[in-house]
Amino acid sequence: MSGPATAAPALEGIKVVDLSRVLAGPYAAMMLADLGADVVKIERPGAGDDTRQWGPPFVGPEGAQESTYFLSTNRNKRSLVADLKDPADLALVRGQIAEADVLIENFRAGVMGRLGLGPEELEELNPGLVTLSITGFGADGPDAERTGYDQILQAEGGLMSFTGPTAAQPTKVGVPIADLVAGMLGAYGVLAALRERDRSGRGQVVSTSLLAGQIAIHAFQGTRWLVAGEVPGPAGNHHPTVCPYGLFPTADASIVIAIGNDAIWRRFAGLVDLDPEDERFATNALRVARRGEVERLVGEALARRPVEHWLAEFEAGGIPAGEVKTLDRVYSWPQVREQGLVIEVEHPTLGTIELPGSPLAFSRSAAVDHTAPPTLGQHSEEIRREAGAAGVR
Repeated sequence: MSGPATAAPALEGIKVVDLSRVLAGPYAAMMLADLGADVVKIERPGAGDDTRQWGPPFVGPEGAQESTYFLSTNRNKRSLVADLKDPADLALVRGQIAEADVLIENFRAGVMGRLGLGPEELEELNPGLVTLSITGFGADGPDAERTGYDQILQAEGGLMSFTGPTAAQPTKVGVPIADLVAGMLGAYGVLAALRERDRSGRGQVVSTSLLAGQIAIHAFQGTRWLVAGEVPGPAGNHHPTVCPYGLFPTADASIVIAIGNDAIWRRFAGLVDLDPEDERFATNALRVARRGEVERLVGEALARRPVEHWLAEFEAGGIPAGEVKTLDRVYSWPQVREQGLVIEVEHPTLGTIELPGSPLAFSRSAAVDHTAPPTLGQHSEEIRREAGAAGVR
């Protein structure tokens, strides 16, 4: 950052109505909330968002416990309990949408229309509204009606086919990456639509899906097939096109090394008792062709010393490397703490808690004053009072 913040949060003055639940939509809404948007999360009476029941772990006093899953995706929001089947509550929600800049929904096809909130009704209600619609498999096409949960899309979208140790053990990513990527892409699309609205004065519908997000993150694996005609298989903990690049055991723990070019290889080889001038391994292409031999020789060398020895050696030699940290160590790491990647908030029933923070920092726009994920209906009275003062019933 170049200096102290001198402006309001980037999205201050933007109102978001969040009708979504579980993860992709709420994650997109949280990203906008982190930038200063006022996010009103609409929740079902009694149960609220599905993830309020996703656990254990649950934390807090008996009768007022909170799911840590819910806490991960709903900071900086206000919760309004409303029954969309009740005409009065639906009218209240319509009033919220009428004054909003953004609406987020991830209902099954047809649900918004049955609520009287289809695209035409929304445009009439609020011509400047940007609507983010997130589905599992996309808004059209032969599979549009299918229900999509994260791991289903990790499987159907191909990610699991090249993740894991062998083809017989396709493996999911350790977080719901299909949901998270769809949420990120959705927030990105919303910001683009808001910028376009500055020129046209009109809103529009931004659509994405869990499937679209999976295609988006195929990266070089996608072009391996589309351009080169190779179907990627699992590479385990090693890079499929760079060598050596991956996980190796040391004498006491695991280490990841990334020998990203031939100059790094020449510096690295001498540290692990290999000849930097050995023509068999002179280029990345040669090392990939002799992957088994290279990984065996490197593994034997690394196994002789503890991880701290190698981290010190590699840092001094300019070799990219890192150890495998558990989350307790990650969140106590000064590099994480000093960048504000852990925030402290006051929760109404849990007291002071820490949460992962926003990954973004701005040189001029101020950071938001973070608030805890809301309890169910925590802001219902507040929002209903605001609606009444604005003449909305």
